[in-house]
Amino acid sequence: MASPLPVTLDDVRAAAARIAGAVVHTPCLHSKTLSRIASADIWIKFENLQFTASFKERGALNTLLQLSDEERKRGVIAMSAGNHAQGVAYHAGRLGIPATIVMPSFTPNTKVKHTRDHGARVVLLGDTLAEAAAEAHRVAAAEKLVFVHPYDDPRVIAGQGTIALEMLQDVPELDTLVVPVGGGGMIAGCAVAARGLKPDLKVIGVESAGYSAMRQLLAGESVTAGGDTIAEGIAVRDIGQTPLAIARALV
Repeated sequence: MASPLPVTLDDVRAAAARIAGAVVHTPCLHSKTLSRIASADIWIKFENLQFTASFKERGALNTLLQLSDEERKRGVIAMSAGNHAQGVAYHAGRLGIPATIVMPSFTPNTKVKHTRDHGARVVLLGDTLAEAAAEAHRVAAAEKLVFVHPYDDPRVIAGQGTIALEMLQDVPELDTLVVPVGGGGMIAGCAVAARGLKPDLKVIGVESAGYSAMRQLLAGESVTAGGDTIAEGIAVRDIGQTPLAIARALV
């Protein structure tokens, strides 16, 4: 018997109820142009309409709302070069939870400013995401902060899965989801929700050509990733183990 997945449709539904009213139920609109180009009906989910302009708010908030009072008092820490940082900082500030965000030194100034404007303490350190992550874990241990992972956490994955719940609520005839893949949190959550509601629905992941770590791992290959890409938001080498387990079963 196959092992149960670490995130279920019920988890995603609970996340949707938990974050309702604090994140935007964004529109899923039909694109005439893309539909004509693809010779198929194409619908687009406008997650850029979230307050921080990213879906990352969903998983961040779902995680923050499940912290104990003692954990909230201690505070949280996250590592991110942008969207996850702002999602954690914004909702932590709104909930009165102290937040520290470790960002690599190459993070654009505008993202650093936005994160600070949400009330977070920002630490700029590391020439790579891996170095920034190591510093975040060090600070978390030293200051007893709760680490909010950008994608390798069932609570984050369940939060991201609310995207697919909304899409199928708004457009129930959808038969395929095409999802960008970075660390794997969004595609894992969306696959759980979509396949839970419509078992025959296809879930297709899209990666940057230079950072196709999920595809390589699913094919049993060694990961080779690197180089420049305009898709810097999904230029991730280290796929989360939890998203990977879900992708093996559902994507």
